[in-house]
Amino acid sequence: MTDPVSLSAPIPVLRMFDVDRTRAFYLDFLGFALDWEHRFEPDLPLYMQVSRSGATLHLSEHHGDGSPGAVVFVPIVGIEAFRDALLAKGYAYARPGVETAPWGREMTIADPSGNRLRFCERRKA
Repeated sequence: MTDPVSLSAPIPVLRMFDVDRTRAFYLDFLGFALDWEHRFEPDLPLYMQVSRSGATLHLSEHHGDGSPGAVVFVPIVGIEAFRDALLAKGYAYARPGVETAPWGREMTIADPSGNRLRFCERRKA
């Protein structure tokens, strides 16, 4: 039987509190691209989309969007090279390291709002 429904990859919505620090973290440090931004009016909360490779995230200042401290699991290939590139930037708020877990190599980095991105290069079977 063919499934009549077609789902796409989910896009996590993460809460942000400081737009400038959030932009610096995602765009300058992690290397995501800013896809778009939206405000209903100039003095209202910002909602934006960032992406890198196949990962897309929504970042929101809106009350009720996301819970600070959320964890997003991000599959990655080339975790050591990614870690090395991040360390070379000398970002003042993170010095990520790679750890070995039974399922692969992981690197967890907290954003300025306390959300955690858990990058994981899965262990080859």
